[in-house]
Amino acid sequence: MKLQQLRYIVEVLNNNLNVSATAESLYTSQPGISKQVRMLEDELGIQIFGRSGKHLTHVTPAGQDVIKIAQEILSKVEGIKAVAAEHTRPDQGKLNIATTHTQARYALPKVIRRFIEKYPAVSLHMHQGGPQQISEAAAKGQADFAIATEALHLYQDLIMLPCYHWNRSILVPPNHPLTKLDEVTIQDVARYPLVTYVYGFTGRSRLDQAFNDAGLKPQIVFTATDADVIKTYVRMGLGIGVVATMAYEKPKDSDLVAIDAAHLFRPSTTKIGFRRGTFLRSYMYDFIEEFAPHLTRDVVDKAVSLRQHDDIEAMFKDKELPTY
Repeated sequence: MKLQQLRYIVEVLNNNLNVSATAESLYTSQPGISKQVRMLEDELGIQIFGRSGKHLTHVTPAGQDVIKIAQEILSKVEGIKAVAAEHTRPDQGKLNIATTHTQARYALPKVIRRFIEKYPAVSLHMHQGGPQQISEAAAKGQADFAIATEALHLYQDLIMLPCYHWNRSILVPPNHPLTKLDEVTIQDVARYPLVTYVYGFTGRSRLDQAFNDAGLKPQIVFTATDADVIKTYVRMGLGIGVVATMAYEKPKDSDLVAIDAAHLFRPSTTKIGFRRGTFLRSYMYDFIEEFAPHLTRDVVDKAVSLRQHDDIEAMFKDKELPTY
């Protein structure tokens, strides 16, 4: 049994059983991968993958168990390499972050600028996507950190630490009727077509929950994953926008009016997560603390020592997080 063979079966799964795509991602040949997988199966005396002709069709029950352990072994191997690098090249390495557009565009720029200034020899890569894509990238080891708000049930395999709360604002053109009101109600908002986030992105569930609690159905006419796109369509007059307050930039968006909606929609919490068992380099601890100052190295280590998600939640229950 070779590490290379374990890496092949894990990557075949990551590429949806497409051996050709796996070969491309690993810069090797398709026959070579097929041969090594067969050799591993022969050695173990089991089938890891079911087949139809030359095509892999599914992972067998035995294969699921083998691949799970293989993932753990490969993670430990990466951990050993990280330990060595921490002692030989403490200020060098790479950091992969998977997150949404809103976090990448509005929450992270200053954090990343300070991080790069402190660690110029660390190569930083950002992957943007939806909750499913973010969780998969972290679970597969393609991202060191997942930064997300919505669909946190997708991140059960990660240690998720709360960073900050954030509220929403309603965006309207100047002189819109809502700007004349002393306080906007959910009933007032329900009278107008809405332009907001796609369901599953950036706290959208809080919006739907508020309307449901009031017995109302929102008139959602357009959705997008990008707050800048939402603002564009508000400017076109398609509807009123509901976005994260951090996405309103006063100088740039001076042609729009932002109405605070913190009293209408419950705040959402952004979290940062990483795979359990990950060896955190010093610069990774620093990145976490730069993004969320209350997440010091000691706090992160304490959270890592807890086995249950509920215990981690309880650890931060009475912690006052910043709100934006």
